[in-house]
Amino acid sequence: AEAPQLTIVQASHPTSRECEKWGDQASILFCFIYLRVDSLLMREITAVVHTQDDGLRIGRCLETLYPCDEILIVDHGSKDGTVRVAQEYGARIMRAPTGSAEQAPRLASSSWVLCLDARESLSESLAASLYEWKTELSPQQRVFSMFVREETREGWIENPTPQTRLVPALWDHWHGTLPANDASACALEGDLLRFVLP
Repeated sequence: AEAPQLTIVQASHPTSRECEKWGDQASILFCFIYLRVDSLLMREITAVVHTQDDGLRIGRCLETLYPCDEILIVDHGSKDGTVRVAQEYGARIMRAPTGSAEQAPRLASSSWVLCLDARESLSESLAASLYEWKTELSPQQRVFSMFVREETREGWIENPTPQTRLVPALWDHWHGTLPANDASACALEGDLLRFVLP
């Protein structure tokens, strides 16, 4: 019998559906190994969100965090439904620690943390950029920033200066609950959307 012919993978990442179409055992084995190695190399992100009585807005934030592997809610004594809503999205909840804000990100299970305000959400283009960043084999930067587009009563405004938001979990430069801006940060494509209402 002739040896099975391996199907050459074009471009980048084969999907599991493409693997099924290829059919022969050698191709399926190759595809399985490719996907497994790819998943092992992919970097993980923990989203860290500080909350306080954000029950009306936290769901909007969390539903856009699908590129993240973990969501860590640092709650500052909410008395509304913030914690309940966050738990519905599978978030891990912790009480805000006393002392510096850098303590919370260090409890993340991932080596990278994405820091957001509860009023903020990822745009689709920023979520896509995060997925692409996670699969890069050789990161060239140690810290990353994002442009913030802010809702006002007059409409949306663009902030021309990107804000540092994606940092290593052991990052030690903070401004309140967010990373201090780093001039060397590389800006990712897409926007953080900051809502006023609710």
